[in-house]
Amino acid sequence: MTTQTELVRKEELRFRKVVTGDPGKDLRERTKNFALRIVRMFLALPKTTGAQILGKQVLREAFRARSKPEFISKCGDCLKEVEETAYWLELLVDAEFVLSEKLAPLQRECDELTAIFVSIIKSSSRNTNSS
Repeated sequence: MTTQTELVRKEELRFRKVVTGDPGKDLRERTKNFALRIVRMFLALPKTTGAQILGKQVLREAFRARSKPEFISKCGDCLKEVEETAYWLELLVDAEFVLSEKLAPLQRECDELTAIFVSIIKSSSRNTNSS
């Protein structure tokens, strides 16, 4: 019989090579690299009050789960954080603190991470309901 922890680990491993453009890249590594890119972007922002306020809103945190429902919940939290990050990046561009082309790679990564987390949540929820 498979324990709940084993099921969660199996689910995490299943998404380890999720569609990332680099099939060998771990999602945890990808989100960590994304966070580091966000920090570097923040450090490069103009030192004006407006840019710093918006930039601070972009900085965020991440996850580890003990059960399948908690895993799904944590992925939902990650999805929310990525969506909020995308919003604040958009505001940095709209407020003309940063050129759109400078943030385009981060915005693309936000879009891809959003798709990944939506896929994880849907698949995990579907698998939870069928077990």
